[in-house]
Order: sequence, then structure tokens, then C-alpha cells
Amino acid sequence: MMADFIKYPVTTEKSYLAMFKNKQYTFDVDLRLTKPQIQKLFETLFNVHVIGINTHRPPRKKVRTGVSMGYKPSYKRVILTLKEGESIQF
Repeated sequence: MMADFIKYPVTTEKSYLAMFKNKQYTFDVDLRLTKPQIQKLFETLFNVHVIGINTHRPPRKKVRTGVSMGYKPSYKRVILTLKEGESIQF
């Protein structure tokens, strides 16, 4: 049930560089979570120590299906900094 709050890991070139250089992992999570809740979620789920958390909400993107216009759902992007020597296997 707790894993449902984590939508998916972000796999971009920038996130891979941050992962290997700075031990920073990027995930998209549920919009309603706060920083303490995110820290507790990742520490219990993956058994790691989180040193720092940065969050932001990217702007919504427009989607067109036929003649109707809409928006993609909102999400919160989280950048986690882990303790040296630890990693997340996903």
C-alpha cells in the first residue's frame, strides 16, 4: 500500500548523472505527500538513510485526444540524497 505513493523513477540522462556522481535518486510521487512523509516512506521501503530531500511540482502538460483538450495529471518530483555507500535497487 505504501508503494502506491511512488509513481515511478525518473530515467533521464540528468538523473543518471546525479545518481552516479552525487548519490541522488529522482522519483515521481503522489502530490499529497510532504517531505517528512516521503523520507519515512523511502527509509522503510528501501532500508536506506535519506540525508536530503528536494521537491518540486513541474507544470502540467496539455494533451489532445481528437478534438478534446485536456491536461496530464499533476505529480510531485522528488530528488533524494542518500548516505554514502547506500543505493536503491529498482
